[in-house]
Amino acid sequence: MMKRSILLLMLVFVVGITASAQKFAFIDMEYIYDAIPAYEQINEQLDQATEKYQKEVQAKMEEIKKLYDDYQAKANTLKENQKTERENAIIAKEKEVSDLRRTYFGPEGELFKMRENLMRPIDDAIYNAVKEIAQQRDYSAIIDRGSAVSVIFASPDIDVSNQVLAKLGYSN
Repeated sequence: MMKRSILLLMLVFVVGITASAQKFAFIDMEYIYDAIPAYEQINEQLDQATEKYQKEVQAKMEEIKKLYDDYQAKANTLKENQKTERENAIIAKEKEVSDLRRTYFGPEGELFKMRENLMRPIDDAIYNAVKEIAQQRDYSAIIDRGSAVSVIFASPDIDVSNQVLAKLGYSN
């Protein structure tokens, strides 16, 4: 039992020494993106595409509303097979709109792909700059403040966002 306690104590001591030898830094991706003019241009392109896609979906929704209103107005005078035919047409249009939304706004949709393609060069450049800084300064990890949910406080001394911007050629 005594050997186990000593071994456990030594293990805790070794882990403590190893952990204290690691260096960490933080970056603020939002701050970095805001300092890159191309990022604003990309957001404008994405906003324009979103608006265009939204208008197209809205136009289809208005078509459905007209079909439905027309159906409601004439429902009493239509034969059963005509009602079914119009209901099926409305359902088909609703499915078309749902598919269109998914095509534009879904997880693998046009907007997602567009954002991914436009942001890839910026994200790659940021990644390479962060990697270079981490290697030069011997950081074990560089963490984004915005996505590190459990970080409650981080000293501004370990924020390397400005160094990342300098590596990218942007002044801060």
